[in-house]
Amino acid sequence: MDNTYYNPADLAKFGNISELQPEMGRKFFDYYGEVFKEGALTEREKALIALAVSHAVQCPYCIDAYTTDCLQKGADENQMMEAVHVAAAIKGGAALVHGVQMMNKIKELSM
Repeated sequence: MDNTYYNPADLAKFGNISELQPEMGRKFFDYYGEVFKEGALTEREKALIALAVSHAVQCPYCIDAYTTDCLQKGADENQMMEAVHVAAAIKGGAALVHGVQMMNKIKELSM
């Protein structure tokens, strides 16, 4: 994986997004920091959710970051893979449920 569209080194530059719009960047990072603080969910649970969402939105930077974060917060490989499977099931189900729309359209056109 030496040649990829996504440069893993760019993940470390994420904080630089504030350069062109400092106020909006600050607001985003303040919000982001608050979201991932311990609350009703533990930081580990939030990291697992973020890992699953990272796979659903297919962000390689997020996958790298939250794989690391999950391990640092005590999640194990089985928990992480289970989170990925939850994301896959939801994404697959979301695609399949739209089959109802197709079936409705077939019925409409067949009348």
